[in-house]
Amino acid sequence: MPKKVKKRHLLDYSILIPYLILCVLGLIMVYSSTSYLLLENGDNPSASVINQSIFWILSLIAIGLLYKMKTDVLKNQRLIMAAIAVLTILLLIVLFFGKEINGAKGWLQIAGFTIQPAEYLKIIAIWYLALTLSRRQNSVQKDFVSTVKGPLAMVLGLTAIVAVLPDFGNATVIFLIVLVLLLASGVNYVYTLIVGVGGVGLSVFAIWLINITHGKIFPGRLQYIYNRFAVFQNPFSDELDKGHQLVNGYYAMFNGGLFGRGLGNSIQKKGFLQEAQTDFIYAIVVEELGVIMGILILALLFFMIIRIFLVGIRSRDPFNSLLCIGIGSMFMIQVFINLGGITGVIPLTGITFPFLSQGGSSLLMLSVCVGFVLNISADEKRKSLGLY
Repeated sequence: MPKKVKKRHLLDYSILIPYLILCVLGLIMVYSSTSYLLLENGDNPSASVINQSIFWILSLIAIGLLYKMKTDVLKNQRLIMAAIAVLTILLLIVLFFGKEINGAKGWLQIAGFTIQPAEYLKIIAIWYLALTLSRRQNSVQKDFVSTVKGPLAMVLGLTAIVAVLPDFGNATVIFLIVLVLLLASGVNYVYTLIVGVGGVGLSVFAIWLINITHGKIFPGRLQYIYNRFAVFQNPFSDELDKGHQLVNGYYAMFNGGLFGRGLGNSIQKKGFLQEAQTDFIYAIVVEELGVIMGILILALLFFMIIRIFLVGIRSRDPFNSLLCIGIGSMFMIQVFINLGGITGVIPLTGITFPFLSQGGSSLLMLSVCVGFVLNISADEKRKSLGLY
């Protein structure tokens, strides 16, 4: 008879401990990056970190509930379709009645808290595609286009709503996640080559087209897309206007040096670098704690991501495998887009740095992902050890 073991003994601490460390560090940096300006404005200097802490408590509760849940519940088609229906309604409400911040309508104000439905579309898309593709493994290889066109149309339709808000940062992340999951579903390698070559080609063409038209192909408020493309190539050419954020992000990281100016001693957060607690939180981390600490944080985050990928690769269940690969890919994509934006490698997109940036919806969504992976890891351990 197989031995009965309680689920808490199968907890994957190589994922949980990095998550806890990053979240605690995130709370510290949210307080450090927001308290000065809140105090200057006569507000409670702890207001932002209190809000973030509430979402973290909710996140820990969500992780606990998801970990206790049987993995079979995650494979319930009705549950995922209900989640998609609710999210669709929220996205449509945001589209027409959402709160506008920095030119984009992506937020809902509920009971004093601001939530961003587009953040939750990431995990919903991963969950839905992992379930659908895992059930169609054989047909994916025989007739890829016919098999994926239905699920793909649904996810890309919701992604299009996100893009129209406009929230091109999250729309891009979701689109890249979809590509990763499709290519990981057992599709012929020829499709992988087509996507890779086509993606590079379209990117080069888009940059060329935007440059020669000076952004005139974009109507109205979408003109800011061109501004971001133009600025990231040489932010110092418009340092006081469109390149302001990027230039001050450079100053912040330069000020930090190897060991930083000390926690709470950032110069750029004092009004020079707007919204330092969101997109540019990593620049403030480097300024206050130094390049070495910045590298250690990245090492810890990448260690957790690698562990998530390993859980997916080692999973015997196709659904478990695709879900973990999708989550690991999302974490990786967000890190590279955020760092690429603040270092000027790619245009700024408004994507937060995982676990460190302020944003309750982002933290809750990322934590739900961690809960999924911890549950799957325990389930796979139980199967490999012959436990029940």
